Amino acid sequence: MNKKILSGTFWLSFGSIISRVLGIVYLIPWLYMIGSPSHQTAAQALFNTAYTPYALFISLGTAGFPSAVARRVAYFNGKAEPRNARRVGQIGFVVMLASGIICGILLWVLAPTIARTSPVSSASSAILTLRSLVPAIVLIPSMSVLRGWFQGNSDLKPYGVSQLWEQFIRVIAILVGTYVIIEVLGRDYKEAVVFSTFAAFVGAVASYLYLLRRLRGSGAPADIAGSDRQSSTRDLFGMIRTIVYESIPFILVGSAISICQLVDQLFFKQIMQGLLHHSANATQYAYTIFSANPNKITTVVVSLAMAISETSLPLISSKIAHVQDNMTGIQRDIESNLNLLTFFLLPAVIMICALSYPIYGIFFNFDVLGGHYLSFNVLQSLLLGMGVNILTVMQALRMSKKASWLLLIGLVVKLVLQFPLVYFFQGLGAILATSIAFGVIFFSGLHVVRKYYGVNLRSLGQIILVNLGLVVAVLVIGIVLHFIFPITNLHGKFTALVFCAVFGLIYLAIYLLLANQSGLSQRLFQRKLAYKYFRYKHFE
Repeated sequence: MNKKILSGTFWLSFGSIISRVLGIVYLIPWLYMIGSPSHQTAAQALFNTAYTPYALFISLGTAGFPSAVARRVAYFNGKAEPRNARRVGQIGFVVMLASGIICGILLWVLAPTIARTSPVSSASSAILTLRSLVPAIVLIPSMSVLRGWFQGNSDLKPYGVSQLWEQFIRVIAILVGTYVIIEVLGRDYKEAVVFSTFAAFVGAVASYLYLLRRLRGSGAPADIAGSDRQSSTRDLFGMIRTIVYESIPFILVGSAISICQLVDQLFFKQIMQGLLHHSANATQYAYTIFSANPNKITTVVVSLAMAISETSLPLISSKIAHVQDNMTGIQRDIESNLNLLTFFLLPAVIMICALSYPIYGIFFNFDVLGGHYLSFNVLQSLLLGMGVNILTVMQALRMSKKASWLLLIGLVVKLVLQFPLVYFFQGLGAILATSIAFGVIFFSGLHVVRKYYGVNLRSLGQIILVNLGLVVAVLVIGIVLHFIFPITNLHGKFTALVFCAVFGLIYLAIYLLLANQSGLSQRLFQRKLAYKYFRYKHFE
């Protein structure tokens, strides 16, 4: 397997997944400070109501530029034109600076409309939480171009570490701010939620400063400027048009999940209250347990898929310029991408499904229905991750138009199925609509890639078989542990945490054993997996 994919995946996974873990671990003390279960449910609904459109505006604000910049930088580096790669980064930075300001203004203006149509009991508080995210939206697009520059140069350590810094500082700001507002000043929990959303700006500043420091410390701009003596001079406006054209598909792919979540947010209330005549509080509770709460956990699974796809993008893009000479290498990179994604994603999904009730209880409240919804959301996240990954691979292969059409078809499927499925199944219906839409995207995209590049999926079959064996092992482990820690009696967070820890360690050991004994680890990594493998010596 390509060592650059492994190395890049490690750094992106380290930054992205650990930052996601921080983003859910902080919920335990944060919700404790928020107060009663009813306040916690309202706070989560309010928080998620702001963050879903925020994520969409971030996607629109960056307009796919970071990924487009990474692709163009990798392309010019592959053609030995590093000066043009540098100009791409400079142009993208300026454009994104302006884009962030425009999107910040749009969110400020649209906040009242979004708040009124969202499933929350207090529209005025929702407006404040939405507008508190405007400073972050202004700042993040230009920062993301810096990440795109490092990604395009296959230097993914700054990318991953900057994510970690951003989340770490954000979490510290949330917890300290909430403590001061509620415990010291004695103010309402809604004010703590508003400050908690504003903390995204504090984290973005920390990440920005780290990236600028790494950029200066690398000495790359001076070296690049002086080393490219034979590169052709590119027209400035022509390069802007090229980046804009190439970024359009990235807008769709980058915002696909957020669009589906926003559809849930905006239409769920109308169906639940307008057609099914549920109360505002009942609607808010249903939205929280099927969307707001599970999304905090499933984002870890999706971030793993995105880390692998973002790693593969510059590697494949750098070879696509000479596709005939690099056909074998491109096939190998695509196979590595799919194998690595499936190898890590499937067992993660199986484990979280098996532990859905205690995991939900650890972070939120012990709620049987909430645990069920978490299971369905995790299964959905598998299709989300696979769908986004195959679309990113298609973009790296210069199939952006095909990727865009597949995504548009998937979004149409989501919109068509949304009303009937939510009407009959409420929250589960929204999950099913998204799952079917991304299932269509993934399998259609995989068919297109195999058609043009003849990708061998033999290893995928072996990974699936190993995970089927893992499912059997999970059932046995669950039965044994059930007699020691009956899962229905896990109403204490510490007891549930112990249960999950014991289960997880046994689960990991069995998966490594199955991967080694089946020869899967040897096929994928050219070695058997053991604890010493995770020292990542080759990632240094």
